[in-house]
Amino acid sequence: MTWQFTLTGLLLGGIVGMTGMGGGSLMTPILVIIFGFQPTYAVGTDIFHGAIFKSFGAVRHRQLGTVHLRLATWMFLGSGPMSLLGVAAATAIKHHYANAQTVEGYAVGAALVAGGIGFLAKAFVKRGIQPSDAPFVLQRRDKIIAVAIGAVFGFVVGLTSVGSGTFFGLVMVLVYPLTMPKIVGTDIFHAAALLWVAGIGHVISGNVDFHATAWLLLGSIPGILLTSRFTLKLPDIALRIALGTILVLSGVKLLNVPESTWILVVGLCALGAGLAAYGVRAWLTAPRARPTVERA
Repeated sequence: MTWQFTLTGLLLGGIVGMTGMGGGSLMTPILVIIFGFQPTYAVGTDIFHGAIFKSFGAVRHRQLGTVHLRLATWMFLGSGPMSLLGVAAATAIKHHYANAQTVEGYAVGAALVAGGIGFLAKAFVKRGIQPSDAPFVLQRRDKIIAVAIGAVFGFVVGLTSVGSGTFFGLVMVLVYPLTMPKIVGTDIFHAAALLWVAGIGHVISGNVDFHATAWLLLGSIPGILLTSRFTLKLPDIALRIALGTILVLSGVKLLNVPESTWILVVGLCALGAGLAAYGVRAWLTAPRARPTVERA
């Protein structure tokens, strides 16, 4: 398979470019469910691909001045080392358990369900701290929280590849008085650094399919560069509900819940019908220009 990987990368890159949201979170379940990757290799390939892919966004946000570098650094102090511990745990499972891929699949499935719930939470949870354009100076409490969330979710990312753009952004929304552009920029910049550490760890552990990575990048990099110029005219809450639902359904499939295939099919059909109904409703209620009447 070659062009299939490139098409997948193009679609996911397009999602990220048009919405600014974590289409990359879908990579691991796609590699497992559609392409038949073993979970360990899907995680390693996803993380290494994400490291290269998100570096383009990190550089761009740094140029735009939407990165709180000190906050990203403090989070990385926790997430970098703990992501390597997550990689070590995934590698230990691969080498010491006869049903290693099943265990890793369950871990990824649980993380996907949690990540999907995180996406849904970001759609409905109100801000805990009022955002401000004023310079945000980190206090001791802020630094401790940053290191703590980095350590917890860095381990999850290293083990499962899920959460680099979901959990960190959600916590920042609730805890830090940053505007949304600063949260997005800081989140992507930190995620790129974190994924490079975890990605190199997976490369050393032999968990990366370089052939798939190259073909995925061939689609994802042009996808994000081309579509970042456009904005998908769909409300933020609808996008988060759609992506969150897909992540939860993918997690249910990997957890081998009874009748999970039917749950996945019915859930995707219901989601598609809901989005179609929303689109039709939006089209019918959209204001239309009145025809001008020429005067004699």
